[in-house]
Amino acid sequence: MIASEPLVVAVPKGRILGEARPLLAAAGIKPESAFDDPDSRALSFATALPSVRLIRVRSFDVATFVAFGAAHLGIAGNDVLMEFDYQEIYAPLDLRIGRCRLAVAEPKALSEADDPAQWSHIRIATKYPQVTRRHFARRGVQAECIKLNGALELAPTLGLCRRIVDLVSTGATLRANGLVEVERIAEVSARLIVNRAALKTRPRDILPFVERMREAVDANAA
Repeated sequence: MIASEPLVVAVPKGRILGEARPLLAAAGIKPESAFDDPDSRALSFATALPSVRLIRVRSFDVATFVAFGAAHLGIAGNDVLMEFDYQEIYAPLDLRIGRCRLAVAEPKALSEADDPAQWSHIRIATKYPQVTRRHFARRGVQAECIKLNGALELAPTLGLCRRIVDLVSTGATLRANGLVEVERIAEVSARLIVNRAALKTRPRDILPFVERMREAVDANAA
């Protein structure tokens, strides 16, 4: 990308985007009307700042777009950053939104007689196989991970495995499916991320954007 091009900011679809909109607006990033049009199939949008465009992608893809330079900046949960561990990404700011936790869950009946400290080998369904393996390796536990992208709560019910690793907010979905949280892996929140090469080549564009977002986060927390 050349310096004359607008900054491209990748934002995730879903709940985090809803929480991020006020922060972006406070930083002067207000997308064109098509951004909120439910019938629009557009994925790239102009904003009130001619120097900034937004692209809207799946939450797991934000980090990839930024790491490979297709976007200069993005908003991604640190769960995604932990899973992919892209060295090309710098995460200068915790946006303090999208807060939840990455946790291990299992059927309530199993948990009543189970002791996670005694595990030596487990089979587990998750969207986060790398994070899961690293977490259990630190404890000396061999984790056989089954990669699923959704409906994780069904895995124990249907006998695919006995445990899952997933994001937990209120725990309501776990309870509705007869599961309970038995171990916490990490606290999760959304971060502002930056492509390291872009930061080196366009610091005059990127650093003011980061600072405006920092001010918006501080104001939101006040």
